[in-house]
Amino acid sequence: MKYVLRLLPIAYMAAIWIMSSLPSNHFVELPDSGLDRTIKESLHLIEFAILYVLLVLAFLTRRGPFTASLNIISAVIAGLYGVSDEIHQSFYPYRSASWFDLVKDFTGIIVCFYFIRGALFKGKFVRLGKVLGFVRGM
Repeated sequence: MKYVLRLLPIAYMAAIWIMSSLPSNHFVELPDSGLDRTIKESLHLIEFAILYVLLVLAFLTRRGPFTASLNIISAVIAGLYGVSDEIHQSFYPYRSASWFDLVKDFTGIIVCFYFIRGALFKGKFVRLGKVLGFVRGM
């Protein structure tokens, strides 16, 4: 299981890269274009937050301690991948890249960072801490 958790961030990053190369309506397009756009735009809030969480889970499976520095490194990697994704999208005429998308990406990462930091280093969010502790013990 720990090897799966270690490979998940890489697989997820590959999926992001592939989906960023395709038109936004390649997989799904809702009949209401306003709703379709709203949902797809809101996915920026969770897309890179998920990447951050997957990176944390991968680092938790290491032998050494999961430090506050590794937590920050996980967030920075997710954020930089968000930047690279926006740059990547700018090369496709049917995709768009914007600063606002980056703000949404970073917002999702920061929210998850708050909860994971609280659970692992501040004694808050006890249930989340137990789940992360279970992953750590794998």
